[in-house]
Amino acid sequence: MDVVQKRKLSDLCFTAINYSLLILFTILCLYPFYYVFIFSISDPAKVVSGVTWLPKGLTLYNYISIFKIEGIVRAFMNSTIRTVVGTLITLFCCSIFAYTVTKNQTYFRKFIYRFVILTMFFNPGIIPIYLTMKSYGLINSFWIYILPFAMSAYFVILLKTFIEQLPISLEEAALIDGAGYFTVFVKIIFPLSQPILATIAVFSAVNHWNSWFDNYLYVSNPKLQTLQYLLYQYLTESQRIADSIKNMNTQQMLDAANQMVLTPEGVRMTITMIAVIPIILVYPMMQRYFVKGIMMGAVKG
Repeated sequence: MDVVQKRKLSDLCFTAINYSLLILFTILCLYPFYYVFIFSISDPAKVVSGVTWLPKGLTLYNYISIFKIEGIVRAFMNSTIRTVVGTLITLFCCSIFAYTVTKNQTYFRKFIYRFVILTMFFNPGIIPIYLTMKSYGLINSFWIYILPFAMSAYFVILLKTFIEQLPISLEEAALIDGAGYFTVFVKIIFPLSQPILATIAVFSAVNHWNSWFDNYLYVSNPKLQTLQYLLYQYLTESQRIADSIKNMNTQQMLDAANQMVLTPEGVRMTITMIAVIPIILVYPMMQRYFVKGIMMGAVKG
């Protein structure tokens, strides 16, 4: 009896230590995001010394000021449209290509599939990619954000592996009833592939939303700027903004003390929240499919 009680006590201690470590790890992961959030909703004049757990002088002044900056709303819309349209096109192109290379009737399907995988090991470099995009007329075009990401070798591998695990009898029954391959894909394969499609949608949406380097390289039109590139510009200019504030004369500082002033730190924190919140909202909607899709899509090689 004493042995059983000792074992229960040791199990209880082990569980308590595990939960404590996991809670501590969770706090360490979430606190930086929480800090940015409470900083962005605090009075800029009251957070000079920093914040810890609660916002100081709760206000939405930072957000109101940010959305008054020229181009910020347009950049937000560009990123949103890019993410939605780009993700949908990626899902369609990768899934129909993956379904095609699973069919024995496709000529040279093994060669094509292996050639696609080969692209994961080689990068042509920035200059050849730029010349290619220029030859296609994609420079300073919104499609530069969409078309280069329409196909992904990694997504094709996940989709092909998942589709090969679906019951072949469903497809055979549809073909016997007179359905073509495209009909089978649209009405059977695509609906049954929701778990892996949701997983790929998360990956693709995050990639599109966070991407800014293609905007930096290929797009100079300010009307096509994305939110992440605008954030990058503000981060690089924050030191100049801070220096200009330090050079304010005494009278200007006294006048500023009587009203809220948008600080460089407030700009960075607020734009960071604007850039992060939309993509965070995607995960809860896709969470139930995410683990199932990534596991089922990675079982076979």
